[in-house]
Amino acid sequence: MTEKDLLYRLALQHVPNIGDITAKKLIAVCGSAEAVLKEKKQNLLKIDGVGEVTITGIHDSNHLKLAEEEIKFIKENNIKVSFFRDDNYPEKLKHCIDAPILLFETGTIDLRNKHIISIVGTRKITTSGIAFCESLVEQLAHYNPVIVSGFAYGTDITAHKAAIKHNLQTIGCLAHGLNQIYPKTHKKYMVDVEGNGGFFSDFWSSDAFDRNNFLKRNRVIAGVSEATIVIESAEKGGSLVTADIANSYNRDVFAVPGRVTDSQSIGCNNLIKHQNAHMLTNPLDIPYLLNWQLEEEKQMPSIQKQLFVELDDTEKLIYNFLKGNNKELLDSIALNCNLPIFKVSSTLLNMELKGVVRPLPGKLFEIV
Repeated sequence: MTEKDLLYRLALQHVPNIGDITAKKLIAVCGSAEAVLKEKKQNLLKIDGVGEVTITGIHDSNHLKLAEEEIKFIKENNIKVSFFRDDNYPEKLKHCIDAPILLFETGTIDLRNKHIISIVGTRKITTSGIAFCESLVEQLAHYNPVIVSGFAYGTDITAHKAAIKHNLQTIGCLAHGLNQIYPKTHKKYMVDVEGNGGFFSDFWSSDAFDRNNFLKRNRVIAGVSEATIVIESAEKGGSLVTADIANSYNRDVFAVPGRVTDSQSIGCNNLIKHQNAHMLTNPLDIPYLLNWQLEEEKQMPSIQKQLFVELDDTEKLIYNFLKGNNKELLDSIALNCNLPIFKVSSTLLNMELKGVVRPLPGKLFEIV
């Protein structure tokens, strides 16, 4: 990205009433951020969904002046910037409609060919929650995943520290500019995080520290990952917002169940009860349900599939449906095969054990 491109992209990002979704629409129509800012008002108003309020102040030269100041900060602090169309922009985040048009980054982040998961939860994590989080990261370490979280108290910092302990990449998604750190007590972990990953933010150094920013940054936590894991949560909390966003992106969500009398388990139990998350009781459920493979497994020569697997009538019905439709959701299989979901679920499990089908991310199934 040239400095000129960055200047206009920053300026567009700074226009108050233009969010990421509208900015992408304007860029798609006009061709570039520079073209958007130089386009006549009457032409911008012809774009579907763009009104007077949206483009109020879009031609204010102050946006460019402030963008120049932000570029100085970016240069002085060796911050990497990626545009949502760039190759170095996180691939999974590209597919999220409200992902930031610009993402700021520090550290040594490398997401190429990596399993990426987000671990979130309450700031008031219990000792059992800490133990489960540490065990989760330890048992997944063989798969070399990237651990993403929000660098906050409780669950977040527990996940980051566990990742560092096992020499895994970890990314802290921040709700403020890269000129500060919150909470300040976590400043001591910054060097280790940047040495084993780094930080993402879509906020400027001049942005005010605002409570609502924490909810906004949750879309980055959910969007950059293939799955979000909620360790513990009260009935309401930011981690439940992250889980909801992940579901809206059609990503897998996992929740650790707890006793019904424990206040920090209410959120997780509700996610499971309302079928908004897989119940997570064993860390190895993650690689199984996400269809991860160890590096040594990838390098092993493929074993010829058994030619004559015996299938019962229900299994044959599901097999034939999948054969003609490639990948399908559980609900779609049940609907098209005229079978109850519980029957399809148990049948698919038997077919997995026989090596006939396998689960995929996004709650999909396909023939092996």
